[in-house]
Amino acid sequence: MRKLFPALFAALLSVATLATVNINSAPQTELEGLKGIGPAKARAIIDYRSKNGPFKSVDELEKVSGIGRATLDKIRPEISTGTPSAAAKPVTPPARKAEQKKP
Repeated sequence: MRKLFPALFAALLSVATLATVNINSAPQTELEGLKGIGPAKARAIIDYRSKNGPFKSVDELEKVSGIGRATLDKIRPEISTGTPSAAAKPVTPPARKAEQKKP
């Protein structure tokens, strides 16, 4: 049992680090949980997305007042836009037309 607890704890910790904050849907309190993002910056993120629509990429966060390259680099591993990247999307082959039988 003593050996199981550290392994379980490590597994839970690794899963927790994989979770990201979706900057397109996160409420203010969740945004404030990011390194370097306080109430004012969290509010600015929400105001920006309300005015301009959803962020198309994480890099667009630099357009928000008060967020520069250094802040973005700090939080980049913790954030996402909630949409998979084009590289991650599977390629679906076009549907085949049904062959028509001649009478």
